[in-house]
Amino acid sequence: MFEIKDVSKSYGKNGAKAVDSLSLTVQNGEIFGFLGPNGAGKTTSIRMLTGILQPDEGELELDGISILKRPVAAKRQFAFVPDNPETVSRLKAIEYLNFIGDVYKVSADIRKQRIELYTEKFGLKEVLNNKISSFSHGMKQKLFLIASLITDPQNWILDEPMVGLDPEAAFIVKEIMRERAAAGKTVFFSTHVMEVAEKICDRIGIIKQGKLLFQGTMNELKEQHGNEGQSLEDIFLEMIGSTAKSGGQPN
Repeated sequence: MFEIKDVSKSYGKNGAKAVDSLSLTVQNGEIFGFLGPNGAGKTTSIRMLTGILQPDEGELELDGISILKRPVAAKRQFAFVPDNPETVSRLKAIEYLNFIGDVYKVSADIRKQRIELYTEKFGLKEVLNNKISSFSHGMKQKLFLIASLITDPQNWILDEPMVGLDPEAAFIVKEIMRERAAAGKTVFFSTHVMEVAEKICDRIGIIKQGKLLFQGTMNELKEQHGNEGQSLEDIFLEMIGSTAKSGGQPN
């Protein structure tokens, strides 16, 4: 599990807050979807949770370990798949996977089993000796997913994981999410795909302009902001003040 406690982050000379007093708790055994329009603060929040960015204030803990006070120990509690799958392109795919295995101290036998399992699933088994520079965006995304899974993380954190994936690979990712949650592990991902969030998430959080608008289950969302017949997409568009349905300007 992990906790984000009253976290804020500002950018620029005017001190505009990209994230404003954000608090979230994600429990073991649950899939949590983090939703919001572009620029809402999703990626900034994830980068603070994973130690890439330092918050201006607040605390972030993974399995009770502070990412601010004990960053190395906290980083062993999760694997992160960023929204931009760029890495050391001169490496071969197998070299990159072995590098990640070394960093996380995954034994040779277990590493081999997991690499075989996930490269078979994602269709990269035959290109492991190819340089990453030859990979398409989608292939790089699959490689990042495989690298994160060979560490068998307690907390699996993904920023827009479906972008660039073909339908079969996206289906596989959703299956793995369910498997990991069923095993008592945490899955946390940001997405723009409302249909995916509605179908697989145990709970969701909706963020706009750095502020959390909602945190809870789909039923709780419908009780508070919609009705039984509304889809997540309809409620989401209403909450963020989208012009998509009316064609007018947001309030």
